[in-house]
Amino acid sequence: MSKQIIRTDQAPRAIGTYSQAVRVDRTVYLSGQIPLAPETMELIEGDMSAQIRRVFDNLRAVAQAAGGDLSDIVKLNVFLTDLNDFVLVNQIMAEYFHEPYPARAAIGVAALPKGAAVEMDAILVLE
Repeated sequence: MSKQIIRTDQAPRAIGTYSQAVRVDRTVYLSGQIPLAPETMELIEGDMSAQIRRVFDNLRAVAQAAGGDLSDIVKLNVFLTDLNDFVLVNQIMAEYFHEPYPARAAIGVAALPKGAAVEMDAILVLE
């Protein structure tokens, strides 16, 4: 088993005791991303659409640092403080993903780190 810690400055650095991602052989486990700007480590300004896009951009940056991209995601977890935003997640996800889509779960939560309204984590498998 080969284990590698993935790190990139193109996504927010870890704000706790975790890595941005861990690669084990061909599988990469991406930690949860919230809509933080990598440069400031602050939540971005803007509506929910902008926040969802920032999360996908952060996930993409970590996936690319691991040698993959969003198209390599096989499982995506979406955490929302308001499940009414799930329709918006679907709309924006269609801008970032194409068939075949990854398996996915959407979970309503009471709160997220730093007061974020959305967080996503993922598992990808590299060729």
